[in-house]
Amino acid sequence: MPRYSYKPFAYATPPELRGARPQRRPVVIVGAGPVGLAAAIDCALRGVPCVVLDDNDVVSLGSRAICWSKRTLEIFDRLGVGERMVEKGVTWKVGRLFHGDREVWSFDLLPEAGHKMPAFINLQQYYVEQYLVERAADFPDLIDLRWKNRVTGVSPRPDGVTARIETPDGGYELEADWLVACDGARSPVRAMIGLDFEGRVFEERFLIADVEMEADFPSERWFWFEPPFHGGRSALLHKQPDDIYRIDLQLGPDADPEEERKPEHVVPRISKVVGGRPFELDWVSVYTFQCRRLDRFVHGRVVFAGDSAHIVSPFGARGGNGGIQDADNLVWKLAMVVRGEAPESLVATYDEERVFGADENIRNSARATSFMTPKTQMERIFRDSVLELAAGHEFARRLVNSGRLSRPCSLEGMSLQTPAGEGQGVAPGMAMLDAPVDGPRGGWLLNHFGGGVGLMAVEADLPQRLPDGVAGLVVAKQARPLPAGATMLVDGEGLVAARYGAGSVYLIRPDQHVAARLVRPDATAIEAALKRATGRA
Repeated sequence: MPRYSYKPFAYATPPELRGARPQRRPVVIVGAGPVGLAAAIDCALRGVPCVVLDDNDVVSLGSRAICWSKRTLEIFDRLGVGERMVEKGVTWKVGRLFHGDREVWSFDLLPEAGHKMPAFINLQQYYVEQYLVERAADFPDLIDLRWKNRVTGVSPRPDGVTARIETPDGGYELEADWLVACDGARSPVRAMIGLDFEGRVFEERFLIADVEMEADFPSERWFWFEPPFHGGRSALLHKQPDDIYRIDLQLGPDADPEEERKPEHVVPRISKVVGGRPFELDWVSVYTFQCRRLDRFVHGRVVFAGDSAHIVSPFGARGGNGGIQDADNLVWKLAMVVRGEAPESLVATYDEERVFGADENIRNSARATSFMTPKTQMERIFRDSVLELAAGHEFARRLVNSGRLSRPCSLEGMSLQTPAGEGQGVAPGMAMLDAPVDGPRGGWLLNHFGGGVGLMAVEADLPQRLPDGVAGLVVAKQARPLPAGATMLVDGEGLVAARYGAGSVYLIRPDQHVAARLVRPDATAIEAALKRATGRA
């Protein structure tokens, strides 16, 4: 029996079927999973109304995505659900790797202090969706969330999109300036406009099972190559809230998915993993590795995000995290275009930056798959030799690959970033590093960024006149002169200066990525970096 209590969301007859005058919408989002809901909330925070269409009326069945990385948690925190997720989730940062019954080595994903969000939490996707739905309800005038609204057709035009929708009360059409497809790996929208994935499907099959049991396993990621309880294969164990444990077991390419998900086959396998402890199955699935994506994510006024744009194997936690980072990258650009603050070409940089991010995830995922499931005798000799050496040699540990865990990709060198000149610090294109501060909006640096474009001076002075619409912040150990409208943040522990370099001025994008790192900039240099960061150069 599933531990989570699934409660249907209320369906309401759309206004178009109640006689309301048809109204063109700025943004329509298809899919109310984590990516679609995150995009909707981000639209609302930026003052852009949107309609969210979903053909279902409950959160996702089964835990699905469970590992949420530090960068993704920082995005969720900006959206208003990060602290709630951390409170409910299982926090972890240590991973342990075993070969047979021998521990090869362990690693710490966040060895330093001074960050609000942990390295990772484990939290079932249904909780994440529930929290996002409840957060979306805080914006009744900006988010129109429609359950049991199934998109049956999409007609793109140069200046917009028309969607055809079926509901329990009949069909209607909805016009929008932009349509964002967040409708999953089997995306109907993708099929409707004749697109398909390119990439690789691996033959290997894996069993994924959530089991409820009382156990004392620590809050760590445990990965086995050829464990004694599942000889010749690999296995993974993660702890989740509510006494739920995620167990992944390699089955081999010849496994029959329908047979392997039957309880009479699953229960004996899990029993060996947990040492005979009593347990109850909560959710079971069988999957194959896929590393594929669309050639482009932006097709006129139709934009794809999350699994509708790209899919990767689950080892490395790159699927759900990559999707949330898609939404984070896209929505501020979409909002600026909708508000008339930037040219439509700004949305094209979403394609540039997130295709790069997807390729990085796919590359890491494919390499992990090859290491975990060697196909030739030579690949197996290499894998086993690396595992043998890793216990005592640092160089070999860098070659062990049980899934390179999700990290934000660098956008350095891409079109919106101004190349760095002199000075040391965070490179343009990198996501901001958090640090403790004393300021009017809380005790963490990232709490002060993410609304619009920001200009941050670290132990340096800002120009006396800030560009229109740009928030100015000075971060220093002691108060410094401020231009009109700027904010002072006290770097009491000195971690901002240590991480960013004293004497630098940073231009920060609305998605908390560094657009430029400048030293002693004048108004002309700042304006040039600003135009470039917002697609107006």
